[in-house]
Amino acid sequence: MTPRQEDSLSPRSASGVDRRTFMRYTSALGVATAITAGLSACGGPGSTGDDSSGSGGSTDTIEAGLSYPLSTGFDPMITSGATPFAANMHIFEGLVDLDPATLAARPALATEMPQKINATTYRATLRKGATFHDGSPVTADDVVFSFERVLDPKNASLMAQFVPFIDQVTAVDRSTVEFKLKYAFALFPSRISVVRIVPKKIAGADAKAFDAKPVGSGPYRFVSAVREDKIVMEAYDKYNGPHPAKAKKMVWHLISDPSARVSALKSGRVQAIEDVPYIDVAGITGKDKVESVQSFGLLFLMFNTKDKRFADKRVRQALHYALDTEKIISTALLGNAEAATGYVPATHPDYHKAATVYSHDPAKAEKLLAEAGVRKLSFTLLLTDNGWIKDIAPLIKESWDAIGVDVKLDIQQSPAQYAKIDQGGFDALAAPGDPSVFGNDADLLLRWFYYGFWPEKRYGWAGSPAYKKVRSLLDKAASEPDEATRKALWGQVTDTVADEAALYPILHRKLPTAWREGALTGFRPLPTTGLSFIDVGRA
Repeated sequence: MTPRQEDSLSPRSASGVDRRTFMRYTSALGVATAITAGLSACGGPGSTGDDSSGSGGSTDTIEAGLSYPLSTGFDPMITSGATPFAANMHIFEGLVDLDPATLAARPALATEMPQKINATTYRATLRKGATFHDGSPVTADDVVFSFERVLDPKNASLMAQFVPFIDQVTAVDRSTVEFKLKYAFALFPSRISVVRIVPKKIAGADAKAFDAKPVGSGPYRFVSAVREDKIVMEAYDKYNGPHPAKAKKMVWHLISDPSARVSALKSGRVQAIEDVPYIDVAGITGKDKVESVQSFGLLFLMFNTKDKRFADKRVRQALHYALDTEKIISTALLGNAEAATGYVPATHPDYHKAATVYSHDPAKAEKLLAEAGVRKLSFTLLLTDNGWIKDIAPLIKESWDAIGVDVKLDIQQSPAQYAKIDQGGFDALAAPGDPSVFGNDADLLLRWFYYGFWPEKRYGWAGSPAYKKVRSLLDKAASEPDEATRKALWGQVTDTVADEAALYPILHRKLPTAWREGALTGFRPLPTTGLSFIDVGRA
């Protein structure tokens, strides 16, 4: 998921990310250009080689329409592109994986969920006979290598921020791995799903080549990829895990134009598409089915709290109360969202209704501004250029105009907007975000925006009493074995970040996915960007 799509992969770390490391992440677009240029030898954009059945008529091939081009390579340690990230769900396995639709953790390369030896020690046993796509066996040494390369600061792995609690990973024998933790972390068994297992002899020998042509142990093996054209995968016949491929081949057509994507489904060229434009949802009928799934994916407001105009939380609160969120949802998103009543949507298992809920209350907004001593507020709101964000932008301005706030809208691609923010030159930002592609527990979701990089480097919360409180609560919850107590601590974090409104969601949107009913078996739409064909076949 690149910055221009959903900004969920903008990096942060539990210990903070330095500028050099951050640039490693955000330079992925440039790196990907070099990577996919090499892949283009397989065929250029629009090529019609034998990698694709073309018409969607083959009953042993799944064809799909993806929204985004290849913006990064495939190395699961560093990939930050929505499309390669989705492809990797089919190519790679972790010891534990997340069910693509429910996001529940389940064993993958491990025979069962990691076993707790004591508070800071876990063991996992590998599936017997598991092999990588080159035919070599998956060993405990490969697992150790996969975790160590993620944890090595020199590799600037995007995944390192999610496993700061791991101290040491060792091979007990050829099929058993032991984890020693720096401190007790109650969510360890599910959290390690963020690390995909890679072959040491291939990934360790030539990282760039591996990034361009990935080799995993999943049900599908990589065949080829061409930027802005397609990704081709085929079934790995020697896969012996719990989720074997149910189609012989997959061709993912990279169709960024929304109308073309819808047309590809209606014509039968593809059997499924992601990111259906809200305006087209009602028009998908007959043989084609569409479903909008509630996601964590949010539209958030972020303020530069170092700016004296936004240092008082009452100003930030006022701007939230002024928003007519229901009008934004009904007009710009055609009802495909839920107004935020907490940090996570009400459908989330860790939902906590915040003590402060920002209903539309212009009178209260004006009162808060007056109490803060603000007579005339003028600033520039940065927005990313996602289509649905652009639809929302004028409605935000309309709401603020109604209480006398003078706001100028600045809409540009995400890399340009975050460059301004990371140089300290911004007033406020409205943008999308969704780290739930990595995991769905409240600890991960809360730490993404409220612990490390974002509060310390972006919205200027470092050193504030509220930030110290949030860090303390999250750290306490991380080692808390009792689920109810852990959720109560997360609830306190939610109450704090809602009250502070330094960065806080306006809404959580729904993701419409469409597919041809009868052409696929077992297909389920996802609550995250992308498509999954794990356990899906052609009818």
